[in-house]
Amino acid sequence: MNDGVDDFQQLRPALLGLAYRMLGSMWDAQDVVQDAWLKWTRTDRAEVREPRAFLMTAVSRLAIDHLRLARVKRESYRGPWLPEPVATDALGPMDTVELRDTVSFATLTMMERLSPNERAVFVLREAFDVPYSDIAKVVDTSQQACRQLYSRAKRHLATRDARYRPSDHEVTTLLTNFMAAAQGGDLAALSSMLADDVTAWNDGGGKVRAATKAIVGRDRVLAFIRGLLSRYPLRDVRIVQANGQAAARLSFDGNPQFLAIDVDDGRIQGLYAVLNPDKLMRFSEPSSDVREAP
Repeated sequence: MNDGVDDFQQLRPALLGLAYRMLGSMWDAQDVVQDAWLKWTRTDRAEVREPRAFLMTAVSRLAIDHLRLARVKRESYRGPWLPEPVATDALGPMDTVELRDTVSFATLTMMERLSPNERAVFVLREAFDVPYSDIAKVVDTSQQACRQLYSRAKRHLATRDARYRPSDHEVTTLLTNFMAAAQGGDLAALSSMLADDVTAWNDGGGKVRAATKAIVGRDRVLAFIRGLLSRYPLRDVRIVQANGQAAARLSFDGNPQFLAIDVDDGRIQGLYAVLNPDKLMRFSEPSSDVREAP
């Protein structure tokens, strides 16, 4: 008799990727997937025609409940709340552009604007192409209402020309050049890589010193970077693969830090710096997909 272990293990990477997209936290995603496993073990599998649909529904519903509780905590979080960085190879299949885009720091950060149901509908439809008929069962509403939730989520997330998608090479090259200019103190080069309306977020979570509000505009972001570089040495820069694209792992003022960028029209539109050590506990471990930045 099939005890369901093989079905679950085969689907586990995708389920973990789904939960992470919903929650922005791998710790919480793993808890949700574990709860789904417990539900799976108590279910009569003879009555389950499609294990994937059953488990994705279970994970989505658990994630919605978890997200509603998490949002209360995030409202009192000190400073900007950013996702937990995760190595790309830990996030399940990345077979489509949509699967990669929906784990990027830019998208996950913007998804904080969405309601739990909007986020669920967006992730299920955009990343996993789940039919509206199945999504309706997850959020307990009609297919028409799901279509409206999806359209509303897309409007909330539409901050740029959707036709522009930077290549992996473009992101890697721009980030590598940016880190090299920062290490060399080349402010002119840094300025040339920043969009006029660039925004920088710093997530220290009250654990380490960090800007408690987003910094907007090239001049302000450049002044902030200049101030940091004048006081603290930038060391141990590594280019890594995280959240579907190139990112940087480094040491600033003796503290580990993760930096992701958002690229639009050849320039950096967003800088996402995670300094909260609680979010870097696992990511700070050496990775096989790491190389020195010049």
